[in-house]
Amino acid sequence: MDHLQAMRLYTRIVELGSFSRASEQLDLPRASATQIIKQLEAHLGTRLLLRTTRQVRPTLDGDAYYQRCVSILADIDDMEASFSQAARDPRGRLKVDMSGSLCRLLLMPALPEFCARYPLIGLEISVSDRQIDLVREGVDCVLRIGELRDSALVARPLGRLEQLSCASADYLARHGTPHTLDDLDAHRMVDYLSASSGKSIPLEFTDAAAIVTRSLPSTVAVNNGDAYVAACEAGFGIVQMPRYHVTRQLTAGTLVEVLPDHRPPSLPLTVLYPQNRHLSPRVRVFIEWLQDLFSRQG
Repeated sequence: MDHLQAMRLYTRIVELGSFSRASEQLDLPRASATQIIKQLEAHLGTRLLLRTTRQVRPTLDGDAYYQRCVSILADIDDMEASFSQAARDPRGRLKVDMSGSLCRLLLMPALPEFCARYPLIGLEISVSDRQIDLVREGVDCVLRIGELRDSALVARPLGRLEQLSCASADYLARHGTPHTLDDLDAHRMVDYLSASSGKSIPLEFTDAAAIVTRSLPSTVAVNNGDAYVAACEAGFGIVQMPRYHVTRQLTAGTLVEVLPDHRPPSLPLTVLYPQNRHLSPRVRVFIEWLQDLFSRQG
């Protein structure tokens, strides 16, 4: 029995909750994966996994063994990477998840620079606003905008994104331009619904050292950033967005910033990756490139 292969297979089964998916990821026949785990359990003299028709999960001994395997495999990967060609010349498939607007407006225009610097890295970019399970979905890292909820992921800050309030020129011609927070009583907003909770997110304004929240009447509610901007352009009311998302419209004059003295608080931009997985050279150089990219933009 190849002990390292057995350990890698076992950790993937625990993380994915499936023999089939783990064997597919490691390019092993399902029958071989089953036989390897049987040999591993026999060698250790204990049962590692509880199997049902719907689920595979570790026993108490299996969970303890999994934690040791993750630590041992990370040390081995780190040692090998420090001496391997991959450390000097990163290569392989890199899977990244982020929001659509961040991908389209910030990352994609700069990405040729990264690909020219690391031509052996292939990027697979998934676009979503939902919270994903990185380990189960095989994603190396995610970019997230906003305050983070409690997470077992490792978070690396990339910077902060300036936000502003704006409305369409047509809307302001019809309703007037607000100059104070009290003027908002005569205005409407485009309602933004949280993709995770479905709840409406109120507008936020800075007033001296305080944050003031306001919920205005609305006709349209959306749960997507591009639809949010489109609704604002169509004249449905005030929105609040990171500046990068509306730079083109502000330059063209179709959208106009309002209440610039009471801008919303800036939003943190963070890259996250699993803490129990070895940070491969390709992930490491991508995160370093992101940090450099956003430091230059700041």
